[in-house]
Amino acid sequence: MITYEDFEKVDIRIGTVTAAEEFPEARKPAYKLTIDFGPDVGIKRSSVQITKRYAKDELVGKQVMGVVNFPPKQIGPFISEVLTLGFSDESGEVVLAVPDKSVPNGKKMF
Repeated sequence: MITYEDFEKVDIRIGTVTAAEEFPEARKPAYKLTIDFGPDVGIKRSSVQITKRYAKDELVGKQVMGVVNFPPKQIGPFISEVLTLGFSDESGEVVLAVPDKSVPNGKKMF
């Protein structure tokens, strides 16, 4: 069990995907996302293994949740700056965690 104070350390924000690109250098099929997390956090990049559930063109404009206070992670030649959140479906593929209504970019989950 963790405490509420532990949970508060995880900075989960909402952002809008502004670009989605192929990531052919990744070991597992992935996209490189550019996400606008609003004026306080800014534009961040993320590597996501969601190619079987999502096409690139359906990602642009989609709001997603991401952990914005992890240190950047080197994934091949790419630096992933945020952890985009999702859940595994029955076949093990990632389904993005998204809000059911639009909210301003950068809002923090609480």
